[in-house]
Amino acid sequence: MFIDKVKIYIKAGNGGNGSASLHTEKYVNNGGPDGGDGGKGGDVVFVATTSENTLNAFHFQKHFRAGDGENGGRQRSFGKQGADVVVKVPVGTVVKNADGDIVADMFEDGQREVILRGGKGGRGNWHFKTSRRQSPSFAEHGVKTSEYEVTLELKTIADVGLVGFPNVGKSTLLSVVSDAKPKIANYHFTTLSPNLGVVSCYDASFVMADIPGLIEGASEGAGLGHSFLRHIERTRLLVHVLDISGSEDRDPLSDFELINNEIYSYDAALKKLPMIVVANKMDMPDADRNLERFRAKYGDRYEIVPMTTIIHEGVEELIDAIVKRLQQLPPPAPLTYTPVKLQKDKSDDFAIETLDEGVYEVTGGLVEELSRKVNLDDYDSFRYFQRVLRDRGVIAELRKNGAVDGSTVIVGDIEFEFVD
Repeated sequence: MFIDKVKIYIKAGNGGNGSASLHTEKYVNNGGPDGGDGGKGGDVVFVATTSENTLNAFHFQKHFRAGDGENGGRQRSFGKQGADVVVKVPVGTVVKNADGDIVADMFEDGQREVILRGGKGGRGNWHFKTSRRQSPSFAEHGVKTSEYEVTLELKTIADVGLVGFPNVGKSTLLSVVSDAKPKIANYHFTTLSPNLGVVSCYDASFVMADIPGLIEGASEGAGLGHSFLRHIERTRLLVHVLDISGSEDRDPLSDFELINNEIYSYDAALKKLPMIVVANKMDMPDADRNLERFRAKYGDRYEIVPMTTIIHEGVEELIDAIVKRLQQLPPPAPLTYTPVKLQKDKSDDFAIETLDEGVYEVTGGLVEELSRKVNLDDYDSFRYFQRVLRDRGVIAELRKNGAVDGSTVIVGDIEFEFVD
């Protein structure tokens, strides 16, 4: 089983709650607040590694949750930070959100990306001490985090991509020029997973990938088309392998046009990739005649290398042609994209909505901030709540929107009567 696209669910740790502790010690009167801050929640960190080449592990584990921060304690004891969760993915994995926007491109071995940050720990009550409020008996709750669905897509990173119809000799070619050991047989259906091999030529080397899944209609999802056409996007050079003999009653010229059409229909940008054509099975009848036909039509547009891979004929010529072409091309580069964040930046603004006659609701980031600090059962906490509403202009804005004595105001889970 080869998996190169999977959905998983990730969640950063919640922040720990601050402590509302008052210092008590023998012979010490009115020690004051000494509640410690809560610990930060753990992050979700993705790490690219070459030790994995599929996403099969995510078939069995789909949920990744970082540890929560511990609550603060007495004597300004800070809570312990939650443990990070590290998600190892193969090099070339693209992380996308539920809408298909790219969050990160894990392009290099060892690359680390913090995809989700843990919730901030709540502040202890000593932070809320003022000259008029000497012993606040309330503290701040830690930030609660949400779970997100992300899609992982593996896009193989290779210098050279082998394309062509099934049974034209791509797997054989890869086994001949590299140390790869793909499964080879005379069958008419496509290989079920990409195969990678490292090709060495004197002091130069490059990675070659056998890209399966290309049949008629692949660009529209036929067969395994969409599953594997994405692996072509990373390559610098395409090597199109043709059964030039037409041994299966197929016309190699028609096959060449059909496969190219599938590639370019999937992504028009792939037209910019250079291509070398391998005319394989030159030992078969009609091969010479078809090669002349092909050269007459495409000889001025593509470099053509005749080969018989099964007896290693033409191998050196092909490797030399690939090395020369790669030396002229820029090195592989990560995707060009504008990364999106799963977590939205917190704002402290607010808005007033009129729900009904005499009923107003305060919404926005300020409400979430207050909900972490306010305890209606605590007098000091509620007075702090009222002061923030006044200082931040919420009370004035409510008046502008028509609030009068007796109006109902809703702020998050808190509902109270407006007093002008």
